[in-house]
Amino acid sequence: MAKINRFLPKLTPEKVRNLKVAAACFLAAATFWVLNALNKDNYNTIVDYPIEIIFDETEFMAVEKLPSRVTIEVNGNGWDLLRKYFKFNETPFLIEINNPSTKDYLLTADIRRSLAENISPTTLVSMVTDTVKFKIDKIVTRKIKIVADTSNLSLSKNYRLASSIEIDPSIVSVKGPTSILQALNGEILVPITESKLSSNYNKILPLELPADTKDFLELDEESVHIRFDVYQMLEGNKRIKTKLINFPKNASLKDDPGTIVMSYLVDERKTSQLSEIDFEAIINYNNRNREDSTVKVQLSPSPSFLENIQIKPDILRIKYEK
Repeated sequence: MAKINRFLPKLTPEKVRNLKVAAACFLAAATFWVLNALNKDNYNTIVDYPIEIIFDETEFMAVEKLPSRVTIEVNGNGWDLLRKYFKFNETPFLIEINNPSTKDYLLTADIRRSLAENISPTTLVSMVTDTVKFKIDKIVTRKIKIVADTSNLSLSKNYRLASSIEIDPSIVSVKGPTSILQALNGEILVPITESKLSSNYNKILPLELPADTKDFLELDEESVHIRFDVYQMLEGNKRIKTKLINFPKNASLKDDPGTIVMSYLVDERKTSQLSEIDFEAIINYNNRNREDSTVKVQLSPSPSFLENIQIKPDILRIKYEK
């Protein structure tokens, strides 16, 4: 600070008043120069001029944000250019498109003449933006299939679906722009989010569109009725008798298996049928493993309503007499 004070003379009140007067004069001169310059003609500048694309909104819909400005070079009075540059009191230039779904762009050369008339008295020098791009689709109505999304559905232990999933209505009408409808791939998913379900399902669920399509599409239904039945697989076990097949006279089982037990899961709706079946543990000599003289026990019959069948013991060893 001491160094600065050595180079600057001490300002007296009179010198401060003189500096204020000088600054005021400079400001007045600059203002006069600016105002005088703005009153002159033949200035060129580049501005972003507002536009508005209009079309029949009962037949078409924009699926992307429409462009709102085009860049142009203009010539004119300084005041007019200043207003355009800072966008004071702008009225958008209207661009009417009769069939916007047939193409997704407009050459600015096609609107140059009418735009030049619109910005009068300013003169249009050139179109800096050469193309106005947009995406506007035709509005149509399509039939869309309703599909149950079971990715987050879980059943309680040993429960199974007893029937196909019924959906009412199974098809709905959806109205909207063609490209958004195509993105649905012909279906709307209805999530079923039950956890550890152990009873028949019967609910009315809201019908919702994917989040990125909600602003574009209209549904003719608000909800759907979904129902399906479930059943339980019951745990059980049963003692079964053995039956030897194709054993030669010199071959027999090394150890008496005693009682062979099978464990299983049975469809609760088929328990009466299970009691009527006479199961056998088949030990077929022809299926033996020649390397270690063992044979695997096979169950007969093996009905489709049984699951997770396990046999103990399931492998027996063969002995031979000399």
